[in-house]
Amino acid sequence: MALKKSDLYSSLWRSCDELRGGMDASQYKDYILTLLFVKYVSDKAKADPDSLIDVPQGGSFDDMLAAKGDKEIGDRINKIIAELAEANDLRNVIDLADFNDEEKLGKGKEMQDRLSKLVTIFADLDFRGSRAEGDDLLGDAYEYLMRHFATESGKSKGQFYTPAEVSRIMAKILQVPPTSPHACTVYDPTCGSGSLLIKVADESRYRLSVYGQEKDNATWALAKMNMILHGHEDHEIAKGDTITSPSFTTGSQLRTFDYAVANPPFSVKSWNNGLENEYGRFEYGRPPAKNGDYTFLLHILKSLKSTGKAAVILPHGVLLRGHAEATIRRRLLEHGIVKGIIGLPLNLFYGTGIGSTAVSVGEFSVSPLRNVLVVVGRGRFG
Repeated sequence: MALKKSDLYSSLWRSCDELRGGMDASQYKDYILTLLFVKYVSDKAKADPDSLIDVPQGGSFDDMLAAKGDKEIGDRINKIIAELAEANDLRNVIDLADFNDEEKLGKGKEMQDRLSKLVTIFADLDFRGSRAEGDDLLGDAYEYLMRHFATESGKSKGQFYTPAEVSRIMAKILQVPPTSPHACTVYDPTCGSGSLLIKVADESRYRLSVYGQEKDNATWALAKMNMILHGHEDHEIAKGDTITSPSFTTGSQLRTFDYAVANPPFSVKSWNNGLENEYGRFEYGRPPAKNGDYTFLLHILKSLKSTGKAAVILPHGVLLRGHAEATIRRRLLEHGIVKGIIGLPLNLFYGTGIGSTAVSVGEFSVSPLRNVLVVVGRGRFG
């Protein structure tokens, strides 16, 4: 029987209770999502001998259970995770959290008890009857942790995780034919946990080929784990800054894709630090140095094939600001690049701090202010 989300959330809450005191709440996810991944792949390997992930002897969740009560439990868990990582080429992906960190988990008996209780909580979850397809388990867990425990870390959480409801809307807007071949591609230049890519790729029964890039190391690792959970074994998730160091290039040109989606970080003020190659991205105008919203949109446009389509979440300011951004906006409209703009409700994305002030634009009144979903493309929609 499939695991209920209510049971998953209950276990996450209890896990957070065990981790309180020794670390910032924004770091809970590093430990909890790692254990969730190990438990999930261990259960799936039991249910399916041909499971995508190889769970070696000494590298399973059962080995973690066997370490309960051991004075060296932290070191043993680190070694178990290392075995699993080594067997699946996941070093520096699933082994980022240090389960033997005395500063975060306590010394001696305190660490022993804390980790033993934490492992016990995950032992009660049974993923053998659960399918990741169509249900973003890591994304759901991540969203839950962000909502309850990580808002004080000061980062714009929208750049890391896009709520499932918004991901589904974006995937449907792109109108991916259900018979699209696997060779058809989808790209996210700021992919975060990978939830957007998964939703779009799964619109085709053959699944689209997935390409993404993520700057934050821990979030990149989360995306890699998420792809594995959803069976996208041939994914390409690169690490690095998309604007200054794009990973998907062909010579001096950006590689192009059939579809693109993105929820980029809002209003980045230092987007051109270290920028050497513009890759022809600014044909409609150069964004202001202190605001990178249009930079990501123009990067995506340059990354689309001649029939490509994209859906991008941006702050409402892209509709209102003047000077260089007004020039870019006008040129995009004149060339028929913008296919539609959809206003999104307030408070969808954690930590973005978007306000609710009314603004008048010509004859139109925009109230309250909100994020917008911008649909662009060089091909036809509908």
